[in-house]
Amino acid sequence: MEYEIGDRVQLTIQRATDLGYVVMIDDEFEGLLFRNEVFQPLTRYAEVRGYIKNIREDGKIDVSLRPQGFLNVIDVDCDSIMEVLKERGSIMLTDKSSPESIKRELKMSKKAFKKAVGFLYKRKLIVLLDDRIDLVKTDQ
Repeated sequence: MEYEIGDRVQLTIQRATDLGYVVMIDDEFEGLLFRNEVFQPLTRYAEVRGYIKNIREDGKIDVSLRPQGFLNVIDVDCDSIMEVLKERGSIMLTDKSSPESIKRELKMSKKAFKKAVGFLYKRKLIVLLDDRIDLVKTDQ
């Protein structure tokens, strides 16, 4: 097997299981996409871009729809949040919001949301309030 963790691959959804989705990787190898990492609807035989997440000792391959590593995903997550903020001015979510609310609103996990919010807050692009997140107003 010539794959390394982080490699970008083409995934074809084969079937849903209790754990997630069995996928074909580049029409050659079988892999598993865990359900708790999926934030979009997937149908049988859908083709999506994925990434090698882990190659287990038994040879089985775990895949993800997101690139691995903080630096590879933080920009995408920050862009998603900023896009919504620029459109609406605020997001009615906080660090205390449920994972389901965050998934429904932003199509990301609570963990990814909190990392991106922290990143944006440190750069003074957002304001954190008790009941929402606001975009910092600029004098333009």
